Amino acid sequence: MQEMDLWYFENIPDFQPEIGFTTRFAVESSARVFTHCWEVIESIPFNRIIYTWKYEEYQGDSLVSFQILPRDSHSLLRLTVEVLEDFPDDIPEFDRESCIAGWNFFLGERLQEYLEP
Repeated sequence: MQEMDLWYFENIPDFQPEIGFTTRFAVESSARVFTHCWEVIESIPFNRIIYTWKYEEYQGDSLVSFQILPRDSHSLLRLTVEVLEDFPDDIPEFDRESCIAGWNFFLGERLQEYLEP
C-alpha cells in the first residue's frame, strides 16, 4: 500500500496503512477550505485498505475502500465509497459529478500515469 503515496497520498507524506492511523490535511477549492479527516479502520497489505472520510468544516461521513483483486495475469482495483451521513447539498464540491470527477482524476490520470512505464 505504500506505493499509493506516489499517486494518491502526496498530501500526506507520513501516511501509514495501519489501523488507527489518522490524518488531517486541508484542500482549498472555490475559496472554501476542506480539511479532510481520515482514519484507517482496516488494512490488509497488498489487498485492501478502508478509511473514514469526513471534513472538519462540514457535516457528513463516509467510508472509502480500495481493494485489489487478482484477475488472470493482472489485477483489478475496486474503489467503493459509502456515504454514511450525507454531506451538504448546497456545496458544489459535494455533488455527485464533482466527486466522480475527483475519483476520475486519481484513478484515470494519477494512477494511470504511475502505472505507465
